[in-house]
Amino acid sequence: MQRPWQSLGGTFGKSSRLYSLQSSFDMKLSGNTVISLLCRVLTLKCCLTCCSHTWMLCLLPPEGWDFPPFSAAEHEGFIYGRGTLDNKNSAIGILQALEFLLRRNYRPRRSFYVGIGHDEEVFGRKGAMKIAALLEARGVKLSFLLDEGSAILEGIIAGVKKPVALIAITEKGSITLNFTVDKEPGHSSFPPKETSIGILAAAMARLEQNPMRNLFGHGPELMTMEHLASEFSFPLNIVMSNLWLFSPIVSRVLAWKPSTNALIRTTTAVTMFNAGIKPNVIPSSAKATANFRIHSAEKATEVLEIVRNTVADDRVKIDVVEAFDPLPVSPWDDQTFGVHVFQRTVLDTFPNVDSVVPGTCIGNTDSRHFTNVTNAIYRFNPLILQSDDLPRIHGLNERISVENYEKQVEFLFQLIKNCDIEKLPEPHANSHEL
Repeated sequence: MQRPWQSLGGTFGKSSRLYSLQSSFDMKLSGNTVISLLCRVLTLKCCLTCCSHTWMLCLLPPEGWDFPPFSAAEHEGFIYGRGTLDNKNSAIGILQALEFLLRRNYRPRRSFYVGIGHDEEVFGRKGAMKIAALLEARGVKLSFLLDEGSAILEGIIAGVKKPVALIAITEKGSITLNFTVDKEPGHSSFPPKETSIGILAAAMARLEQNPMRNLFGHGPELMTMEHLASEFSFPLNIVMSNLWLFSPIVSRVLAWKPSTNALIRTTTAVTMFNAGIKPNVIPSSAKATANFRIHSAEKATEVLEIVRNTVADDRVKIDVVEAFDPLPVSPWDDQTFGVHVFQRTVLDTFPNVDSVVPGTCIGNTDSRHFTNVTNAIYRFNPLILQSDDLPRIHGLNERISVENYEKQVEFLFQLIKNCDIEKLPEPHANSHEL
């Protein structure tokens, strides 16, 4: 039997009763046509956009995989393949949810859009960026937007036993810098005191040895801890409930691990270093590249200035490759439509989850292109992630359990249905007359 994740043949043909294909953008890549899709389900009120992408990074050789990386092989309850966690699961899950709605002849009360991009991993310029521009040109304003990002974390947050749905309400910015040192070439038999490689290596070492400032408490990471306070075991629950007192200690503890350190500061990653052509030739030039993921309390211009001051060497030329600031923080309260719908849908779909909390997406997504059509952007991949799943993302033997995928489809199916409310429930009173 062919599974829905192994073929999408006929999906759009069957679905034409529910939505019309409004626009598509295509580009040529290695001789093949790659397509981004924007689909609209039209009713009286405009509600949400569900975004996903089909583009994948595949930098690893097939050696080391238990199954071919593009086979979608099913084995012992898991589907193996590149993109099963990031992020073909969302693209196919959205379409599968639409199929189930069609089978039930469901008629939504609110319009919604489905945007599937083809080039998210290379900044989304010909996919999501054009989709967003089209929506803006048509004057579309969305109640909220859902894109990839965080997930349901089980056994990942130290001190929290129950699974937690972490929904990112912002994402970090990014600035990529090229560093170059040019000097006269020479022979290794009579080297100068400093070579281009030595000068540049020292500059990169200074960047690594002098991390950006700790900004715990200046971004959504504080809200994350406050919302999770009751879920922590003793004595962490006391600490997290009194961050006004313990935040200096908590911020230092968070800095110990790379995964939590990324939440509290702008991170520095030297990713490329090139120099030299022969063992006995002193090169005339050395080049390096570093990427900085920017905390929501900082701007790209601030980071650039800090980098210049840290390098503190006029011989090192610094050029900006690409930069963008962190996205605005989306609203998070019970009377925000999207938040209410997410909370209700998570609890409907994942009964073992007690907490739905706001957070920060430390990676970057296509959602940053949609800030002109909504101020409520949320990043959440509705699946359960455990610690052993994390290295599989963009890594060897990426896989998703069949149960996880089915839950993702169920979440997206229920999300669309839960949007069909005329108004939000009245908020709970802060006090009772008794």
